[in-house]
Amino acid sequence: MIVKREIEFAGKPLSIEIGRIAAQADGAAWVRYGDNITIATVVASKEVGENADFFPLSVDYREKMYAAGKIPGGFFKREGRPSEKEILAARMVDRPIRPLFPKDFFHETQIMASVLSADGDTNVDFLAAIAASAALSVSDIPFDGPIANTRVCLIDGKYVLNPSMKDAEKYRMELVVSGTEDSIIMAEGEGKEVSEKEMIDAIYYAHNAVKPIIKMQKELAEECGKPKRPLVAIEIPSGLQKLVTQNVEDDVKKLADVTEKVARREGLSKILENVVSVLGEEYEAFAPYAVEVVNDLFRTQVRHRILKDHSRPDGRKLDEIRPISCEVSLLPRVHGSAMFTRGQTQALASITLGTKIDEQRLDNLAGDYTEPFMLHYNFPPFSVGEIKRFLGTSRREVGHGNLAGRAIKGILPPWEQFPYTIRVVSDILESNGSSSMASVCAGSLALMDAGVPVKKNLAGIAMGLVAEGDKTIIMSDIIGEEDHLGDMDFKVAGTRDGITACQMDIKIKGIAPEVMERALKQAYAGRMHILDIMDRTMSKPRPELSPHAPRIIYLKVDVDKIGAIIGPGGKMIRDIIDRTGATIDIDDDGTVCIASIDGVSGETAKEIVLSLVSSPEVGKVYKGIVKKITDFGAFVEIMPGKEGLLHISQIDRARVNKVSDHLKVGDEIEVKLLKIDAQGRLDLSHKVLMEPDGKQR
Repeated sequence: MIVKREIEFAGKPLSIEIGRIAAQADGAAWVRYGDNITIATVVASKEVGENADFFPLSVDYREKMYAAGKIPGGFFKREGRPSEKEILAARMVDRPIRPLFPKDFFHETQIMASVLSADGDTNVDFLAAIAASAALSVSDIPFDGPIANTRVCLIDGKYVLNPSMKDAEKYRMELVVSGTEDSIIMAEGEGKEVSEKEMIDAIYYAHNAVKPIIKMQKELAEECGKPKRPLVAIEIPSGLQKLVTQNVEDDVKKLADVTEKVARREGLSKILENVVSVLGEEYEAFAPYAVEVVNDLFRTQVRHRILKDHSRPDGRKLDEIRPISCEVSLLPRVHGSAMFTRGQTQALASITLGTKIDEQRLDNLAGDYTEPFMLHYNFPPFSVGEIKRFLGTSRREVGHGNLAGRAIKGILPPWEQFPYTIRVVSDILESNGSSSMASVCAGSLALMDAGVPVKKNLAGIAMGLVAEGDKTIIMSDIIGEEDHLGDMDFKVAGTRDGITACQMDIKIKGIAPEVMERALKQAYAGRMHILDIMDRTMSKPRPELSPHAPRIIYLKVDVDKIGAIIGPGGKMIRDIIDRTGATIDIDDDGTVCIASIDGVSGETAKEIVLSLVSSPEVGKVYKGIVKKITDFGAFVEIMPGKEGLLHISQIDRARVNKVSDHLKVGDEIEVKLLKIDAQGRLDLSHKVLMEPDGKQR
């Protein structure tokens, strides 16, 4: 039986169908929005893995290329590993859904979402979370949902839900917001220096808009949902909690006074080792649960101290920013570099400038396009004192890099002003909280060090929250423990004039608007503090690019002149490259890009290219090269591929008996173009440039 619900959403019909697909999955949903269709399935293992002490959830999102009537590129002509866009979309499903599973649910769970139809005019990634939530809601898997999300843009002063891709290009702000019926769980997006009020208004506008979608899912769950499977209670001996508490409570309280991360981590490890040793045979089999009791005691102690004493794990005040240091020009051969250190978080950013040919080429359902700006974020295990196998770029690295890249993109100059491809690489050398925001700060300084004409610095900060009952404590510049043990991670990046990117994840049922306003106000103060320090290091870009950066010149030529620049078999363009050392790239529209390490070779290449596409002008003086000697004169090349006849009578004011007495092949000589005959032949003269006494004018 197929059960369907449909509403009008942002000008298009949005429907959810249950029972159409994947009957053997624990839950499945077919979501249609206009001509866009996304499906999601969810399956959870029937048994819990042995000694499971965490929730093994995996989320995958794929865009089938046939959805847009396209055949995948590449040799195999089939979809391969997920693209960065697909990874980011999967994270947008994972982050709001993961906190809504029961704490003690340890069954391996897999959510798979796929785009099956795409109209090419709508960004459809937001449908995946709706489909996944609907599939979970009708399944037998315990889930404290449903949720829904949407994209909201600020365009011409108005908030617009899910605008067309063409309209979305005009946005001042773009956010994806996820929430349950009564709370916001996630918000992520970018802006062009928007105010805190504009951001809050957008978040709550989007949250109110998705409530009908949540209601629709609840109706489906009531009509055709399966009974939720019971949670298997873990039988822990009643004396275990008491035994562990008695043995470690005092040590945990003392540990909460330790303010240094490594010492605190080593202290907790020692407590965990000791508690296992005192369990004895009676409780030996329950060692994993004893460890959990210790972790809960530590979490409770840390949160209690924050709420009651306003005492943070590292001893700072609630709004205090960790010590900051900034350095630039650390790497002599790169085009720009900076290192930003905030407490125990350190990011090294480098800038590489390239030409248009270096742009990233992307292919997705919306079509092929190029991206002139990239930010790549690397998080090696040594940054947190760990050893891990290197298995390529992780989803976390993709997500953090995307957030930092969105922030920095908001201050970059337009292509017309600075026609370079820009790559920023942020290597995290040490991490204890908010390395993505450290990447924003390091990247901003590195851009200035590279001479990229950005108008101002950009900084980022991560805000945290601890809430119990009616009491809420907001913390600035949170460390890793405050993120892990707290209730919110709210990253905000921007300039002195506004926000360029944000990312908010909430682990509790929701927060009041006034709390969010407090968090943003406190984030603004922290951002100004960081920008003050950054500006003291470097407040404006260097006036010149690095000597190792390419110098780029762009020309526009007629399309029918492209062949003249390339020459037969590429002979002419290879000759220019060999003569000047510059690299030359020509687009089909006649755009010529000349890149060189020094300005002289670039200008030389430019002059040659211009001469190839220009036409000889009668009356103009040229510096030519003698190419051939004959009895009646010499043939002189006045521009690449253009030769004219310097008749023997036009070589000198005095009589010339033999051309070879005056000229030889390879000589440079100034000539004036006298005329171009009907056949296009050029008549040249050197004589008219000479004084009566025979000397050069």
